[in-house]
Amino acid sequence: MGGSPTLTKEFVMNILITGYQGFIGSNVFNFLGEKEYTVWGWEWEEGALPNVKRVDRVIHLGAISATTERDVEKVLTQNLEFSLELLKHCQEYGVPMQYASSASVYGVERTVGKSKENDRAYPASPYAWSKYLFDRVVMKNIDNFETPVHGFRYFNVYGPGEEHKGNMMSPVSKFIMQAKDVGHIKLFKDSHLYERDFVCVEDIMDVHERFLNVPDNSGIYNVGTGTPVSFQYVGEQIAERFGVPIEYIDMPDNLKGQYQTYTCADTNKLTWLTGEYDWWTIPKYLDRLEELGQL
Repeated sequence: MGGSPTLTKEFVMNILITGYQGFIGSNVFNFLGEKEYTVWGWEWEEGALPNVKRVDRVIHLGAISATTERDVEKVLTQNLEFSLELLKHCQEYGVPMQYASSASVYGVERTVGKSKENDRAYPASPYAWSKYLFDRVVMKNIDNFETPVHGFRYFNVYGPGEEHKGNMMSPVSKFIMQAKDVGHIKLFKDSHLYERDFVCVEDIMDVHERFLNVPDNSGIYNVGTGTPVSFQYVGEQIAERFGVPIEYIDMPDNLKGQYQTYTCADTNKLTWLTGEYDWWTIPKYLDRLEELGQL
């Protein structure tokens, strides 16, 4: 790829964030709002589209994110059709757009190696398909955009603010809640065989801010640590902190066949553009929660 581009600090003031009340959206909204930016929040409304005429950037994080959602029409309407309209709107008014994609597009069968942005996609749920189809439109039109478009394939994001997600919470937050509320942690049997690239929402916020000031470089970028760990490891880390036992349970039928056994991000493209990241680890995150008195 050659040498990395030099990042330049542009004058970015007004940022519109869709999905700003969700897990990742609320964290990004609060993070940027505490800095020199003016952030505007927007949530999904049937038949409506946010006005982007007077903003400097759009960060599109709103979506139906449940991989278990089976209403395909609903998912495609909110995740694909709305995103296409918003993309068209941003291009019309010259507003650079960031958006959330997902590592779920890579499928559930990978067992080794790192996923690269140009790998073949194997989406296995309506959610994954909606993300892949929008990515596909972006990549097919990448050379025709008048203003930059950056898509982020988040890997397995965890962090504060997930409580409302219920069963869709990350294992990190789910295990912490179980340890606090019921005094033990529930792991699926054979959890040592399931490895994921868990990435802290703190890193997600950092990525979004860095991309406010990159050169054009429209494209799709993996966002993960590149270092997967097993569910067993996560459970043991949290069980040890709380001094609670682990209980092993069967995987429910609705997760079989779409449960990713392994995820790992190849982040070469990301770091080439925006520099290296000191990725958060799960022990570092738990240490931080202890410091804040939240464990």
